[in-house]
Amino acid sequence: MPDPVLPGNPPIPLILRRSARAKRISLRISQLDGRVTLTMPKRLKQSEGIAFAREKEGWIRGHLDARGEDVAIGIGAEFPLGGRMVRVVQGQGRRVQLGDDTIAVPGGEDRVPARLAAHLKELARDRLAGACDDYAAALGRPYNRLTLRDTRSRWGSCTSDGGLMFSWRLILTPPEVLDYVAAHEVAHLAQMNHSPAFWAEVERIYGPYKEARGWLRENGSDLHRYRFS
Repeated sequence: MPDPVLPGNPPIPLILRRSARAKRISLRISQLDGRVTLTMPKRLKQSEGIAFAREKEGWIRGHLDARGEDVAIGIGAEFPLGGRMVRVVQGQGRRVQLGDDTIAVPGGEDRVPARLAAHLKELARDRLAGACDDYAAALGRPYNRLTLRDTRSRWGSCTSDGGLMFSWRLILTPPEVLDYVAAHEVAHLAQMNHSPAFWAEVERIYGPYKEARGWLRENGSDLHRYRFS
């Protein structure tokens, strides 16, 4: 049986999941891709779950409207880079070139999204490696490796053996936000927790962090709307 759809303008597809552990019906809207998941107890009738979703339709549409539409990256699209909006234009030669308010990507239009994503990942690695080197030196503890991913639920992480992981989409944020996340994860090399001692380390190596942290909480999910594939 196909997943249900809430009628309306536009229709809202629902991903129906049944869980033996669920005690009640619940709804979740992914800030990453806007998918609406309806989770139900295993033996509950599907009609009851759909009725619940209809009761919550206003809430669902409000959250989807606040999230905004996805942006497919290609020639003419705009996206944030280092916290400022740039427009993708056709480039010449072999290298991606950043202008004042444009980024020129060479090659056929079908290759632009992948080529641009690769370039952004290189920028992110360079910026994050430089920031982590500086903060690790200030902390007095080295890290072992740095990896990049396109993570759904976190902007960075630190393993017990000194491995740092970051979302490459941090290159889209203002520089001070990227630096804050780098400092945050480096501080975990000394404090593998979020205790007052940990936050003291963040402030010691980065400085006042609440503004950057607040920016990421308020705007971070919006960065996942930009589609580079």
